[in-house]
Amino acid sequence: MLKTFTRLYVKNIDSALVFYEQLLNTKPSLRFTYPAVHLELAGIGDFLLLAGSEEALASFRETKATCIVDSILEFRTHLLNQGSEIIRDIREVPTGKNMTIKHPDGTIIEYVEFKQVVK
Repeated sequence: MLKTFTRLYVKNIDSALVFYEQLLNTKPSLRFTYPAVHLELAGIGDFLLLAGSEEALASFRETKATCIVDSILEFRTHLLNQGSEIIRDIREVPTGKNMTIKHPDGTIIEYVEFKQVVK
């Protein structure tokens, strides 16, 4: 696991970024739109901001964190062997590949293998 982002669901990504840039004294390490799901995303520090309409955010709100991994296939196998359940299997996304997994304790986490490493 390379990095873990705590997810924050916001109404307006621009105004939220102003706050987090001042709070953390840094700029976003990534920012992109994901038209297929009608969201804007930005990573700043250890936070991943997701912005969109309430309807667009609804199916993502139960996901508590995003973990950046070096090999999504290896993590998939490991997580399934530990009793995790697939919510959304591996698919291509703007940043690389992702999957959403429910851990045995019920926590839902997104795992991402980036095309480029994000710090």
